[in-house]
Amino acid sequence: VQLQASGGGLVQPGGSLRLSCVASGSIFSTNVMGWYRQAPGKQRELVAAAGNGGNTDYAGSVKGRFTISRDNAKNTVYLQMNSLKPEDTAVYYCNHAQRDGVYWGQGTQVTVSS
Repeated sequence: VQLQASGGGLVQPGGSLRLSCVASGSIFSTNVMGWYRQAPGKQRELVAAAGNGGNTDYAGSVKGRFTISRDNAKNTVYLQMNSLKPEDTAVYYCNHAQRDGVYWGQGTQVTVSS
């Protein structure tokens, strides 16, 4: 499985960004797609995840501000990020998990700064 992420950038505090990640290759019908992030000097952490059946999970720090969604027909996962804070600054990684393994996309930088 190959993952191609896009949508990062520089945004002011309070602004919004939308990340997208397209999966290609041998994709199983049952899978989970999500986003992780890693800030400088910190461990990679889960931001949000969504199963192909519609279930979702969020880190407490982003609940109410970020929304994960999927287009299963396009094998694409989105992360709508609103009310961004400087502490959201990190490299965001797309993740795809299915029975045969866990796959990672290249990171996309999100910088929240005035």
